[in-house]
Amino acid sequence: MNKNVFDLIDSLCTERSLTLSEYQSLIDGRTPALAEYAAERAVRARKEIYGNQVFIRGLIEISNVCKNDCLYCGIRRSNRRCDRYRLTAEDILGCCAEGYRLGFRTFVLQGGEDGYFNDDFLCELLRAIKGSYPDCAVTLSLGERTRESYEKLRAAGADRYLLRHETADKAHYEALHPSEMSFDERMRCLYDLKDLGYQVGCGFMVGSPRQTSAHLAKDLKFIEQFSPHMCGIGPFIPQSDTPFGKENAGTLELTCYLLSLLRLIKPNLLLPSTTALGTIHPFGREMGIQAGANVVMPNLSPGNVRKKYALYNNKLSDGSESAQCKAELASRMASIGYEVVTDRGDMKR
Repeated sequence: MNKNVFDLIDSLCTERSLTLSEYQSLIDGRTPALAEYAAERAVRARKEIYGNQVFIRGLIEISNVCKNDCLYCGIRRSNRRCDRYRLTAEDILGCCAEGYRLGFRTFVLQGGEDGYFNDDFLCELLRAIKGSYPDCAVTLSLGERTRESYEKLRAAGADRYLLRHETADKAHYEALHPSEMSFDERMRCLYDLKDLGYQVGCGFMVGSPRQTSAHLAKDLKFIEQFSPHMCGIGPFIPQSDTPFGKENAGTLELTCYLLSLLRLIKPNLLLPSTTALGTIHPFGREMGIQAGANVVMPNLSPGNVRKKYALYNNKLSDGSESAQCKAELASRMASIGYEVVTDRGDMKR
């Protein structure tokens, strides 16, 4: 069994593709030794393209108001204990100004699906950001919108769009979301974004309720076939005010292993070591980099709202997670042999 799965890692390194059953065998056959081997091959593949560079993105969480009621999410509309906020255009531009001064050259505007941020508001905001910082990339992560909306935002200056698919299995998607949300609509959005010329990011939770190795194999196959520019994965962490509040969290070990496999599927992928990893382990962020990731996204949001964007319990927002502590983050990355760079951090071909 062990020899077989090691051979599958070697095959993935050369072919960048496996069958669904082979991906599932890699997940079911995971051992510490196999994970170490996968990480070694993943780091080697990443260094051939990106060297020891780690790209930083300035994350601005613009609103925790959301029309959706996803069963796992702390900002779901049914959570009456969520302390709601939304940033003004002036707030957001102030975050960008501070971020630029600190050395950030990508701003990520993330929020719930909040109707206040309509196309007119966002297009004006995008033009203001790009007008002030033409050397910067702007990433949006604002959920499902119409193709026409995505087209307008692209024309106004949006470079990238992050939309996690959460799971590539339709039945599992329906187990995580309310009935009014549609797996097919989520996929429609991702393919529209790609067709419109965005640098597109998707991603999935690791260890979400009722997830199986077959589900994760589908996720890996979807990433292989969709070929996004970015892929954000992180362990499921329960939020106490949701229907999944008492479920078990996903693990650091499986998440890092999957990061390695994603790197081997697409060596030039932009692969974040997420806040969730840093939340479940003091050195989770570094361990993600050592597994093959090459992006970190410190928080640029105003200090008085950071804890309100409570997607899951104990979400990090201060310390090295804070953009203002960029020097500490750089020091932590340097301690494991990596260099945080001031760069837009586009995917290399």
